[in-house]
Amino acid sequence: MVLIRDVVKQAIVAGYLSLEAENEIQQIFSSAKCELEDVNAFMSLQLAAMAGRVKQQSLESIDLPPGHGSAVSLQLSR
Repeated sequence: MVLIRDVVKQAIVAGYLSLEAENEIQQIFSSAKCELEDVNAFMSLQLAAMAGRVKQQSLESIDLPPGHGSAVSLQLSR
């Protein structure tokens, strides 16, 4: 099984979060099979995205107003 922390590490190293990786993170969170280390890794990914160190493929076609950096957000089903 893929761990969120592994997906996050790849995204931070590459500086890019693909749609595939974003969906993978969402599926892992939805399955409730993640540990505290995975949640912490996801928070690191959010901070990296907000700081502009990681670009999100899902936001590439969206025009954000100046000063509104990207942040990783997932829609989790309950």
